[in-house]
Amino acid sequence: MMSVPVFVGCLLLPTQAFLPRNVVHVMPKRTVLRLSFNNHQDDAATSRRAFLTSCGVVLAGNTVPLGSPANAAISQEEKDKKNLLKGYERLNYLLDNWEKETTVCTSDNPYTGCDRTPIKVMEYLGYKSMDDPLFKADKTMRRLEALVPAADEVDYLEAMEKWAEKADEGSGMAYVSSWGEANPGGGKDRVAYFIERSKNDVIACRDSLGTVLRILGLL
Repeated sequence: MMSVPVFVGCLLLPTQAFLPRNVVHVMPKRTVLRLSFNNHQDDAATSRRAFLTSCGVVLAGNTVPLGSPANAAISQEEKDKKNLLKGYERLNYLLDNWEKETTVCTSDNPYTGCDRTPIKVMEYLGYKSMDDPLFKADKTMRRLEALVPAADEVDYLEAMEKWAEKADEGSGMAYVSSWGEANPGGGKDRVAYFIERSKNDVIACRDSLGTVLRILGLL
């Protein structure tokens, strides 16, 4: 296969390359072709013909390896599927280890140096990092909508809307809990209260995401 630089060379080849090098314009009204067929010119002409023939093959056969939009689309599709599946597994882990994941200890004594924290809730829902598998998960689901069977379109749309609603509520509730102790009349019990309320939203998110994955045939 001809390399890309050679192909570019074909495209940039001047028009004169297609004419014999020994063409001489002698008079304005008539052209006299003076041809010399010595060994040196024969070799040069053969080389030019071989080069031009190769260019023609490349141009006609379109054999230059270029990036395929179809391959790029497939790669994005597979990435989206993997992200949703990984996010689903992470939400299950968060719910199975809720107390542990939403508690931070600053000392070895779990009774005196531990506080509840909402940060992990926002992290698992994709609100803390662009690298999280569930970052803007609603847009990820939208990109995969073309794979949904016609019979499941309504259920898929409802699951997407449920995800977007509950993810926002869960992250918002977790954020509110971070100020529970600082607000007047607040305390650690208020922080824990809002964190537990956000758990219900996380459960709803996990369930709606599970519906999406089942419709896509990933569960």
